[in-house]
Amino acid sequence: MTFSAVIVAAGASLRAGPGEPKPWRDLGGRPVLAWSARAFSAAGARRLAVVTTADRMEAARTLLAGLPGLVVVEGGALRSLSVRAGLAALDGPPDEPVLVHDAARPFLEPAVIARVLAALKGADGAIAALPVPDSLKRGDGQIAGSVDREGLWRAQTPQAFPRGALLAAFQAWSGPEPTDEAAVMEAAGARIALIPGDPRLFKLTWPEDFAMAESLARPAREVRMGQGIDAHRWGPGDGVWLCGVRIPHDGALIGHSDADAGLHALTDALLGAMGEGDIGQHFPPSDPRWKGEPSATFLAHAGALLAARGGRILSLDLTLVCERPKVAPHREAMRQAVGGILGIDVSRVSIKATTTEGMGYTGRQEGLLAQAVAAVELPAA
Repeated sequence: MTFSAVIVAAGASLRAGPGEPKPWRDLGGRPVLAWSARAFSAAGARRLAVVTTADRMEAARTLLAGLPGLVVVEGGALRSLSVRAGLAALDGPPDEPVLVHDAARPFLEPAVIARVLAALKGADGAIAALPVPDSLKRGDGQIAGSVDREGLWRAQTPQAFPRGALLAAFQAWSGPEPTDEAAVMEAAGARIALIPGDPRLFKLTWPEDFAMAESLARPAREVRMGQGIDAHRWGPGDGVWLCGVRIPHDGALIGHSDADAGLHALTDALLGAMGEGDIGQHFPPSDPRWKGEPSATFLAHAGALLAARGGRILSLDLTLVCERPKVAPHREAMRQAVGGILGIDVSRVSIKATTTEGMGYTGRQEGLLAQAVAAVELPAA
């Protein structure tokens, strides 16, 4: 079914507290208005009339550039005048459904649009609504009586009607400012269906509503784990790099870069948590560019990849397996170095050390082993 939509975004937002009008406040990284406009476009709206104030018209065109069928219209001092301006800007046959929606209800889902349109087949109009779940009281500072909530509904938007019928109902309206389009159509004798709305379609009205909306706007997140293992052979030298800290020693770890096994293991753990392969894919040992390179470069690269995907590090846990050197005297410096490379608090970095009691290649002091586990949070796939 083809349809058009009118989004009303011309109100003064007086109850929302100081700041921009509600349609222009940031929500999840984009203005509130963009949420419902893009929802209607994704649902296949043939025409989309956005009604806003004269000083915001160009901003609306810029924000919504590229949406098919977009027309930006100047609104009026009252909501009813803004809706009428939006309806007048639409073309098409008079019986085409038009969905009128508040810009201040950003969390519009395709299923609600589909339900409202489907309900028009058996009625003169349809609105999204929710039954009242709370006890209702009448009073002013104290209870003067109770109200039976049976059969009471909380009206939401979108509200859908044939465009011609809604325009005619507005022209015939002679009462005070209507609360919504359904009231106008009721007065014209229309049969209006109530279809299940969505609790997330609450209207941004008060300052505290924006904090709740921001929590809903955040994308779903998931925790992922990755592990990294690295080992290097001991060779001649007078110091060793471990977790970004140089420790004086009677030997050095042999490797193409600075052979910092701790940072290598942490890098692989982060890459593994993201499904981004391993350190060798990103920094091939056959590439002379990385000869002698500080391993902080590799770990910082993994951290930057995570940040670019909207992720964050929850915790890093590294175990160094060696007989010598002693790690404990340098543990805090190592944690600080790792935290600095990745820009995270040191409380998220754990570094431990153990020995194999003289067993195996680490026990024979032929090499050092590093094992790391990373827990990260990423937007859900």
